[in-house]
Amino acid sequence: MRFGLFGKGGSDKAQAMEQAGRIKALMREMLGLPDAAAIAVNEIICADPACPGTETVILVMNPGEKTKAFKLQMAMAEATPEALRDMLSAEGF
Repeated sequence: MRFGLFGKGGSDKAQAMEQAGRIKALMREMLGLPDAAAIAVNEIICADPACPGTETVILVMNPGEKTKAFKLQMAMAEATPEALRDMLSAEGF
């Protein structure tokens, strides 16, 4: 088995890339972002007892604007359009 960055390889990596791509497309549509905007989606596991465990962190980098950071208190695979809308609404979007 081949391992990629952070020990994930094969189908795990492909699945994570697919999930990140789905979230990026939804965020681009929901925020009406131009093609020039970059979106980064990462899943992190927080070891702090105050954290929910797995979080999805989304960075939106639109030219000429400050980078916006969003957090979903769930794994990328669990992120639904409704969860993204709720997250954006809570942030005032």
